[in-house]
Amino acid sequence: MNVASPAESHTIPTALNTASRIQSLDVLRGVIMVLMAIDHVRVYSGVPPGGPDAGVFFTRWITHYCAPGFAFFAGTSAFLYGRKLNDTRKLASYLLTRGLLLIALELTVIRLFWTFNLALHEFILAGVIWMLGWCMIFLAMMVALRPKVIAAIGLGIVALQQLFAFLPGLIPDGSRASFGRIWEFVYPSGFETFNGISVLYSLVPWVGVMAAGYGFGAVLAMSPGRRNKICLWIGAIAIALFAIGATIQALNNTGENAPPFIFRLLNQAKYPASQLFLLMTLGPLILLVPFAERTSGWLSKVLMIFGRVPFFYYLAHILLIHVSALAVHLMLEGRMHHEWYTYAPYAQVPPESRWSLGLLYLVFVVDVSLLFFICRWYAKYKQEHPEKKWLAFL
Repeated sequence: MNVASPAESHTIPTALNTASRIQSLDVLRGVIMVLMAIDHVRVYSGVPPGGPDAGVFFTRWITHYCAPGFAFFAGTSAFLYGRKLNDTRKLASYLLTRGLLLIALELTVIRLFWTFNLALHEFILAGVIWMLGWCMIFLAMMVALRPKVIAAIGLGIVALQQLFAFLPGLIPDGSRASFGRIWEFVYPSGFETFNGISVLYSLVPWVGVMAAGYGFGAVLAMSPGRRNKICLWIGAIAIALFAIGATIQALNNTGENAPPFIFRLLNQAKYPASQLFLLMTLGPLILLVPFAERTSGWLSKVLMIFGRVPFFYYLAHILLIHVSALAVHLMLEGRMHHEWYTYAPYAQVPPESRWSLGLLYLVFVVDVSLLFFICRWYAKYKQEHPEKKWLAFL
């Protein structure tokens, strides 16, 4: 794979001290990690992903910030890591290697943690880690370009994503179905996927989100005053565009059985992530960067612990939440009911066994508290062992 041309520059500007961490990035990633736990406890609780009840709706809605933030800030982290390496060829190699590792872990360890079985012939999930892995591979092929160019490519993919749905129509009829099976991994176009494979996250528009995040890394590398001003402008413009577009959409979606206006306004398409969905989620996250940079106190320290080891947190939280769910069912019903999670995250908890929101949030608080101590230990171990190069991938 040709990830960088020898004729192009292989250095990344290092105007700031590469040894320093950017607090806002760790804090916001920590927020994303905590919100992610809410959604995955919800999965194992059997509570549906949204609905007419306000408590259920907002329990799901607040977690919509996770996947966009995960992908966007993964791109930002790649830029900052590239500044530390000061070599785009090394950065491309790192992204390629880590991307392949994430894909392999999605199909093995992560799937095992979700389901506690390895029956790959029955069910394979192309989930968020699968998507992030492939996005890193595609980003590896772009890092020789200037950050502004990469950001422009990313924004173009996001803005024009619906065009990807029309490509299968250009394929001859005899090959269209076969091509469509593969194309569903890129963008949903109405074709059947391979048996036993569920594509939860197509690669478009997420490749564009990560590329835009890579370009955003150049903003974070600016002087604090300029960085904060640009973040406030980007965030405010994104929120304004969302408000205008979503309001028009909600006003056109009326009828006798239409949900309340606020639900119509906030209920944006996630699979695939629409432009309004990404404006709704990434706009506030970018707007919060200047404020997150100035936070202090115990809460910000907790969030920074999570934000410094996001992938380790991801692995640990799925395993812990799954075990917690089995323990709760054992206490409540006398059985762990492994069979309800054979196809997790598509849990099959019967309605009469679903948890209340109170129990859902109690398990969430307990698990996140335990995750703090686990992640604090790992963050310290990682810091104390810089010679263990493999830790950079976890």
